[in-house]
Amino acid sequence: MTNKTSAASGDPVRDGKYARVERERRFLLAGPPPSAAVTARRRITDRYLAGTRLRLRRDESLDSGTCVLKLTQKVPADRPGHVQGLITNTYLSPAEYDLLASLPAAVLSKTRLSVPPLGIDIFEPPLHGLVLAEAEFATDEAARSFVRPHEAVAEVTDDTRFTGGSLIRVHRHDLLAWLAEYGIKLQQTE
Repeated sequence: MTNKTSAASGDPVRDGKYARVERERRFLLAGPPPSAAVTARRRITDRYLAGTRLRLRRDESLDSGTCVLKLTQKVPADRPGHVQGLITNTYLSPAEYDLLASLPAAVLSKTRLSVPPLGIDIFEPPLHGLVLAEAEFATDEAARSFVRPHEAVAEVTDDTRFTGGSLIRVHRHDLLAWLAEYGIKLQQTE
């Protein structure tokens, strides 16, 4: 088991046999990237299972049509920063996915555009207009040394409002207010 220690609190976040440390940084963008910069497109539907830390994901390539189905548990870190916590993925068959999809859940849909080294999420209603970029890292040093993309309006890594688990509960007027805090103005009816 590998020990990772947070500089903020000194508490260890440990890789395990099944879970791994998730390191990422998130950025708000004013809009989507130019089409020429996109190397791949995926449609992602996340179902956050009610009363749990579990997320059911359908991840379909818009280029090839291949589909990945998985159940994910995210255990968030208790401190801000690029170490987001622990993540465990289990890959599912279509029958397994369909069974779990029958459970009560909040749904979040988006298109993820690959613009290496970023994954850029374009959200569907009621979150339309929200564009988030994220970069994932294998090491703490890589996360710390990553240079903020020039197209980023702001880094929101430490703003928990911009995590999937929070976004599933947000009302449109709240989202508009949050974005306005960062200088992004969207219309209520957009």
